[in-house]
Amino acid sequence: MSDLFFLMGKYEARIPTDRVYSDNHLWLQADGELNRYRVGFTAYSVRLLQDVYFLEWSIDAQSAVRKKQEIGEIESSKAVSTLYAPADGTILDFNERLLDDPSAINTDGYGRGFLFRIQTDANFLTPDEYVAHLAAGWEKTEKLIKGQYN
Repeated sequence: MSDLFFLMGKYEARIPTDRVYSDNHLWLQADGELNRYRVGFTAYSVRLLQDVYFLEWSIDAQSAVRKKQEIGEIESSKAVSTLYAPADGTILDFNERLLDDPSAINTDGYGRGFLFRIQTDANFLTPDEYVAHLAAGWEKTEKLIKGQYN
C-alpha cells in the first residue's frame, strides 16, 4: 500500500494507508487485539501545531471517555490546544515517554510519537475519506493560517 498525500500550500501531509482516521485529525492503527488502537496526531495536525514541546493528560489510564471529551492539553510553538477523545471508548494507557520528551510527535508522529492506546468499537474514516475531509475544510483552514501569519 502506498501512502496518500494532502497538499497544504507548499507542504505535503503524508497520510499512511495502513490505518484509519478521526475527524479531529488523529490516526488510529490496530494494535494487536480487536478494537484496540494506537492513536497519534496526523501529519496535517502536526504541521498546523508546528513544534510540540509540552503534553499533559487530564484523565488517567483506564478511563472511559466520550467522543470529543477533553483528555489533555498540548503546547506548541503556535498555541496551547486542548486534546479531545476521537471516539467513545476506554483510554488504555499513554505513551509515557512523551511526557518527558514530546519531540517524537514532531519527528516520528506515525511511530514512536503515538499519544495513547484506546479500546473502541467506533467507525473511523478510511485514508481516502480522511483526505476528502481535509480537502473539504482546507479553504477555511488556509484563511485561518494566513490570518495568523499576517
